[in-house]
Amino acid sequence: MITGFRRLMAAAAAVAALALPAAAQADTLQDVLDAGKLRVGVLMDVAPWGFKDDKGEATGFDIELAKLMAADMGVELELVQVTGASRIPSLLADKVDVLIAAAGATPERAQQVAFSQAYAAVDLGVYGPKSIASTEDPKALAGHSIAVAKGTTLDLWLTENAPDAQYVRFEDAPSAVAAYLSGQAEMFAENSAIARTVSQQNPGKEVELKFLIRQSPAHVVVRHGEQDLLNWINTFLYYNRLNGKLAKLQTTWFGAPQQVPLM
Repeated sequence: MITGFRRLMAAAAAVAALALPAAAQADTLQDVLDAGKLRVGVLMDVAPWGFKDDKGEATGFDIELAKLMAADMGVELELVQVTGASRIPSLLADKVDVLIAAAGATPERAQQVAFSQAYAAVDLGVYGPKSIASTEDPKALAGHSIAVAKGTTLDLWLTENAPDAQYVRFEDAPSAVAAYLSGQAEMFAENSAIARTVSQQNPGKEVELKFLIRQSPAHVVVRHGEQDLLNWINTFLYYNRLNGKLAKLQTTWFGAPQQVPLM
């Protein structure tokens, strides 16, 4: 009886010992604080979220939010450039600690990663010239050529709901926008922040909303199991929402402060 009990305790101790390293590895917040450096995955080719200015310096809404996050955490910031397609794989491969990369939350993505409260909100839609009538019916997009970044939420939604449109798919958002600007496609699918920037930078090109898909809040993204880090990020967003710094960033990059959902 005693021997059996000892064997049971030994087995329990072995299981606990195996669990300890995993628990330690999952505490990215403490790892960041100990290292004194926060690695943030950002887009650097999609204004106004993230891009390089005339001096070659990284800037944009997400870039400035990352700077604010590192400052409030009291650590050095390391910006790691990602693309729309590589965002989540880079996070899962531990190449970055968090993503601040205009990421929208979906049920499919939530199976892979965890999302913070929203820090911004944009509209997803199809944009084009005045000559194309605006519509509330996705079927009216049939026959029109639409440039879109492949594999994105926009691409997936439009393919399912407007299957008769003619899609010109590209590896990233800048290429899709460039296709519209050069006349390779009649319209392009993107979020309202990017469309606004495209319009500002190309005053001779008409950029009007032709079809609204839905609102799409942006979230900071972390790996599953990082509850301490996620709690800190939500507190960070709440704190900077109260002190007005988040609204100031929204005004700078989107033209006005935003009312965003907490999730």
